[in-house]
Formats: sequence, structure tokens, C-alpha cells
Amino acid sequence: MSGGAAYLGFMLFPASPRNIDLEDAAHLAAPARGRARIVAVTVDPDDELVDRITRVLAPDLIQLHGAEPPARAREVAQRSGAGIIKAVGVAGADDIAAAYAYDTVAEHMMFDARPPAQADRPGGLGQAFDWSLLAGLRLARPWFLAGGLNPWNVAEAVGVSGARLVDVSSGVERGAGLKDPALISAFLSAVAHDGYQR
Repeated sequence: MSGGAAYLGFMLFPASPRNIDLEDAAHLAAPARGRARIVAVTVDPDDELVDRITRVLAPDLIQLHGAEPPARAREVAQRSGAGIIKAVGVAGADDIAAAYAYDTVAEHMMFDARPPAQADRPGGLGQAFDWSLLAGLRLARPWFLAGGLNPWNVAEAVGVSGARLVDVSSGVERGAGLKDPALISAFLSAVAHDGYQR
């Protein structure tokens, strides 16, 4: 991608303001394919949705952002042939420890802020968590830091957490679901000098 993004995610969850039609996602992904890894972002997808995503979008990775246990993550990987990014909501150290159950199943883990109990979706709320909880974390594969990142705090977040991959959504929007090209550029510029991926 021209700005250096290594991953391009498409939200396939109706409750999200960033939800996109699967066919539209495939159309938008086409020019980026081979230049960035295509990610289908889902929440507890059933087999029918996994099959549709595989057929229409053919993603490199499927992000599981719901309550999927390791066995389900493995099923989705086998059914789709795609790698798995498993998102984990973090409020405390116990949440970090839970990630190890996925270490041999997922290609990447993603650590996001655990949403409040009344939230209507499991992520994408622009909330951060204590990044120091991730300091010194050792998993089999590189992991993503997500949650409340923006052009002004991402360098600090990486420095505190040790993350080599970062994920952003609401932090580069001018309104819910409305991406701002200037903010995207600023975010990519903020992370480019350290050599980590976004």
C-alpha cells in the first residue's frame, strides 16, 4: 500500500458502524491484494458466513473478535484455509494469560480493550487499556496491539507494550465509520520510523 500498511481489514459484523457488504469488501480488496494482507474481521461467524467469506473475499486472514474458543478458531482456519487473528479483550493480567490457549492455533493474537458490559459490540470502541500489561509478552508469533490507538499515542503505546504490530480503526476516523485520509497518513507516518507493522 502507498502508505505502508501491511494489513487491510474489512469489518463483516452488522452491529459495527464500519460494517461493509461482503461483495463491496472484495471489490475494495482487489487492488491491494498482494501488496497488503487482506483480513476479514468477524464476530462469532457461523459456518455459512465463513464459507461466504472464503468464496467471495478469499482473505489471507480471518479475525475472530468474539467468544470463539481455540477449537472453533481451529475449525475456522481449516474450513477457510485462511490464517487466524484471535482478538482478546483485556482488562487485567488474567486476560493476557488466556491468550496462550490460542498460541498454536492463531497466526496472530490481537489485544484490544475489553468493552464495558453494556457495549453492543466487542471492539472498535476507541478505548485503550494498560499497555504495560503486555510488556515482556512472549508468544510463538508476533501479536497486534489494538484499542484506542491514534497518531498521537501509537509511538508511546508501542514503546510501553513492545508490540511489533498495531491495529487502528476509530483512531483514524472523523466520525463513526468515516475514515479520514489525513489521519491515516499521520498514523502511518507515526509508526513508520520504528519499523513495526500496522
